[in-house]
Amino acid sequence: MTTHTPGLRESATFDRDVIHEIQRAAETGIYDIRGWGAKRKLPHFDDLLFLGASMSRYPLEGYRERCDTDVVLGDRHAKYPLHLDIPITIAGMSFGALSGRAKEALGRGASEVGTSTTTGDGGMTTEERGQSKHLVYQYLPSRYGMNPDDLRKADAIEIVLGQGAKPGGGGMLLGQKITDRVAGMRTLPVGVDQRSACRHPDWTGPDDLAIKIIELREITGWEKPIYVKVGATRTYYDVKLAVKAGADVIVVDGMQGGTAATQDVFIEHVGIPTLAAIPQAAQALQELGVHRTPGGVQLVVSGGIRSGADVAKAMALGADAVAIGTAALIALGDNHPRFQQQYEALGSAAGFYDDFQAGLDPAGITTQDPELQKNLDPVDGGRRLANYLRVLTMEAQTLARACGKSHLRNLEPQDLVALTVEASAMAQVPLAGTNWIPGRI
Repeated sequence: MTTHTPGLRESATFDRDVIHEIQRAAETGIYDIRGWGAKRKLPHFDDLLFLGASMSRYPLEGYRERCDTDVVLGDRHAKYPLHLDIPITIAGMSFGALSGRAKEALGRGASEVGTSTTTGDGGMTTEERGQSKHLVYQYLPSRYGMNPDDLRKADAIEIVLGQGAKPGGGGMLLGQKITDRVAGMRTLPVGVDQRSACRHPDWTGPDDLAIKIIELREITGWEKPIYVKVGATRTYYDVKLAVKAGADVIVVDGMQGGTAATQDVFIEHVGIPTLAAIPQAAQALQELGVHRTPGGVQLVVSGGIRSGADVAKAMALGADAVAIGTAALIALGDNHPRFQQQYEALGSAAGFYDDFQAGLDPAGITTQDPELQKNLDPVDGGRRLANYLRVLTMEAQTLARACGKSHLRNLEPQDLVALTVEASAMAQVPLAGTNWIPGRI
């Protein structure tokens, strides 16, 4: 027989997680570092619903009428814009944070379905370039691995000004993951903790960014599209400044976006949700006359994309394409139940593991350990990723057809309603069953 102590309950302010973190900080004297993105509950795509067609609009027949998915990125200034078969790309994740096999698997999976992958910090690997039909080269504040020859080998260049998990802050790569190869590519000492810079060393504002964009165009013969990536904070203003600086593509990363490693306090308390960022970015592009126009500026959105419904909703709110990172790693096999015993030995469990900075990932994805890397077959991982990308695409097509749309890019805010006041205000779509959008007169 169990007994209950009257009046015993958990504090809303000092719950067990808070108490544990205070005790951990008091014992160690250091802040907590982890990977992935925000774990707190935030307004997200699940708070939106599609208005399927019936009488006022007619749906498309799924087995007989087409719903196209192709997208062109970077046709504003670049001689050779990217022509992708699907609007779902792979976000930048570095070699160093990820294993060489993981980078190869990402390239294989993306190429199989006709989309792009992105290098991340630390430079271009032969595994990724060799298996990627479309490869975007990230140009980051750290300049780790930056090589003009590799810029020319890439199909596009992404200037990273911020990341959704840590806008205004830099990432970390702990010494146990800095092997001889990683150190050589980044010009770092082996085995020593590394922190990436939070801002570029050779400019202090938008005017300097414009100069840098011209410099990169000159280096690559004006052939490559130039992306500018920002962490979602002051999105409306950041997007306008990036467009005026000459960007071909804008990438906006919401706070649900993942990271290899940074301070937990950053992940949970800096930035704004992806849902709030997309309408701001789309509004900025619309006011500049470059949103979904010939030779305009494309918007790529990342941060918490998990399903075809998320893809379709992001595009309805104004995105031309999305990028996935955490979901791609899960598709490769991270946090898989078959490694349950190994995760338990690390004090975690499958589905909960987030200490990617430790370099002990049993799945062989976020590690530089040669033995652990053997747990990832890049061919099988690429196949799994390609399957996942196909499912996302088919789900998004299903929803677009239900709204009477023959192309994913034809989805629009008028196809959506919100379930909560918060989501309605952020996404700027009506609360379901009403024509009311909070904040609008």
